[in-house]
Amino acid sequence: MKERKEKVLSSLREMGSDVYGQLLKNEFPSVKMPSRSIANILYDGKTRQYILGKRSVKRSARNVRHIRPFTQLLWTAMFVDELTEQNKTSTLRDVFYSAQAYEMDFQDQQESDSLITDLESVVRFSREDFNVYPEERSAIFGDLTVEYTVPGYEGRQLNLTSHPDGVMIGPALTTADFVRPDKRRVDKVIAIEKGGLFTRFIEERVHQRYKALLIHTAGQAPRATRFILRRLNQELDLPVYIFTDGDPWGMHIAMVIISGSANAAHLRDLNTPDAVWSGVWATDIVDYKLPSDPLTDLDIKRLNELEKDPRYKGSMWNREIDTFRKIRKKSEQEAFSRYGLTYIVDKYLPEKLKVKPEKA
Repeated sequence: MKERKEKVLSSLREMGSDVYGQLLKNEFPSVKMPSRSIANILYDGKTRQYILGKRSVKRSARNVRHIRPFTQLLWTAMFVDELTEQNKTSTLRDVFYSAQAYEMDFQDQQESDSLITDLESVVRFSREDFNVYPEERSAIFGDLTVEYTVPGYEGRQLNLTSHPDGVMIGPALTTADFVRPDKRRVDKVIAIEKGGLFTRFIEERVHQRYKALLIHTAGQAPRATRFILRRLNQELDLPVYIFTDGDPWGMHIAMVIISGSANAAHLRDLNTPDAVWSGVWATDIVDYKLPSDPLTDLDIKRLNELEKDPRYKGSMWNREIDTFRKIRKKSEQEAFSRYGLTYIVDKYLPEKLKVKPEKA
């Protein structure tokens, strides 16, 4: 962790030194960064994720339209340099409000969030590396012990069954070390879109019955959660199974975990290529005769977008997209309750855990 911090600080200060050097030469300072335009976002079949192409853009004080975002970028770099140096954390919302103390007002948080992403692409580190996080909303539960590395808590250990609602996935947990679990007690990870099913799985002791770590993604998984999923898969060799609602949006939640997102194409180590989308599938709606609702026009539009996305070219993905088109229905995870509160755990889950990853 200390080595990572030094690399982040070095990259930030290299950026500042470059701007300062340009000023000493009486040049208009500028910063070059990879283009994050749609035309420069490419799907890499080898790494099975979106990456940025070779195009770049230049933000220069010579251009009057660039002066404001250029100044904001430099302030953002200064702010996160202080955070990193002092081992402090900030939320994205904090960044937005902190700027006002420097008369560096952003129009809204969306603008300040965008500047954070620009800075990521310049210094080649994620916002989490320089201690900026979104609000915590994901949680994890299971028989895994972690050892904290954050200042003041170094060496302290916590078993993730310690809280009946799960442990929030925040900065301290994201950087914690895993104490290698006993494979006789933990041999898989189950990522769950919705809080209701996450709670049901804890109540039904799924972590013990199926030797699983349970992760609530709270809808689209935050980047810290995707990073934890990747670490569990790669560091502990635990397969990852993803359970979402049976609709085009649920498909996309799973795919972002598997192949990453276009919005984070400038970053690495956020996807888990061998994770498995285990349901709820469109074919499950048919096979299990699940209660359902009609697909809306917005759902159909999303389905059309997925069909054009190169990440969805596998046979399983094509089959499910075709089935959604045919039945024009969607179902929620809770729909299995029509067969009883424990049916999804007793009958559905063991079948879906047999699903194998589909290679790109």
